[in-house]
Amino acid sequence: MRRKHRDLLVWQHAIALVTAVYRITATFPDSERFGLTAQMRRAAVSMPSNIAEGVARNTTREYLHFLGIARGSLSELDTQFVIAAELAYTDQIAVIEAAISDVFGLLNGLINSLKRVDKP
Repeated sequence: MRRKHRDLLVWQHAIALVTAVYRITATFPDSERFGLTAQMRRAAVSMPSNIAEGVARNTTREYLHFLGIARGSLSELDTQFVIAAELAYTDQIAVIEAAISDVFGLLNGLINSLKRVDKP
């Protein structure tokens, strides 16, 4: 059985972002293991997971709902990286901001295209 979410460029880029988040947060202080590190990893994993779940749903409305959740997780991750940079936990903020902007643009494009198709 074909898994359509794997064909989506936005899902592929979100997976790459998750990988980057895991690598960067591995360098955070041990004191953040159950704090910011865990929060950032959950937000990152939530993005491609919700994109995949949305693709598997029966209606465009449900699909859009899950894409909205993915976009919310992406915004959450963006905020958490600002906090990590302010705390000097990472100097990778420019790289991550570029990746977040990339995924955000792809996600918005997909959402807008689905909204256009779903109009009566």
